[in-house]
This record gives sequence, C-alpha cells and structure tokens, in this order.
Amino acid sequence: MSLLWLSYGFLSLVVVLTGYLGLGFLPRLPRLVITWVVAGMIWVPARFRLPLLEEGEFYTGFAPAVMVAAVAFLERNTAALIPALLLLVAGGLAGFAVGLLLWWRGRHGDDYVDMDEDDAPAPRGSSERREPMIG
Repeated sequence: MSLLWLSYGFLSLVVVLTGYLGLGFLPRLPRLVITWVVAGMIWVPARFRLPLLEEGEFYTGFAPAVMVAAVAFLERNTAALIPALLLLVAGGLAGFAVGLLLWWRGRHGDDYVDMDEDDAPAPRGSSERREPMIG
C-alpha cells in the first residue's frame, strides 16, 4: 500500500507541475490559484470501506478523495460520495488559500532595490561608459 501511495504522490506531482507549466499563458494569480486548487483536490485523503466476500466483513482504508468519489459515483453510493465530495471541496478551498498566499508573498518580487548601486548621478556631458571599480 505504501508503494501505491508513493507512486500516486509522484504522478500527482508530475500532473501539478505540468499543469502549472501548461497554464503559463495566464497571469500569475490565476495560474497559482488553479494549480493549487487542483493540487488540494488531488492530495486530500478519504476513508473508504469495501465489502469482502464473507458476509458482514469489510476492508477499510485511505485513498485519494478523488478516487473514492469517482468509485462511489460509479457505484451510485451516496453514503460514500457525500463525505468524499465534502473532502474534495475542503481540499480545493485549502488549495485556493495556498495559491492566494503564494501570490501575495511573491507579488513584490520586482521591487528589488540594489543596495550596492551608486546613488550619485552620472556627470553631465559624459557619454562614455563607466567601468566597475573594485575597492
């Protein structure tokens, strides 16, 4: 089971990264928000319960809520679908919040001030290039 989660985690990282790069035509805010909403929905786990062959015995475990919701939808099992959908909504909202937080923290990236830059203006009439000096 741990190998299954590991492979799912790796593949979901590939999906999120390629999705982010694929949305490169969008501005940074919607690109981050969409990517993190999808990531939140992909990575939220949900508990599931499957009946076994013996009467009255069940197998319970954790799986991605997307998978639990998809299987519950195909089986028309509303008892399993509703909690999985609520977890998907919660994961999407958490991803939305992370996307907004990342955008908010990175929006001042172009306000870089070089503290080593000389504040003195260039002499008038001097069109020649100033070479950097050490010391």
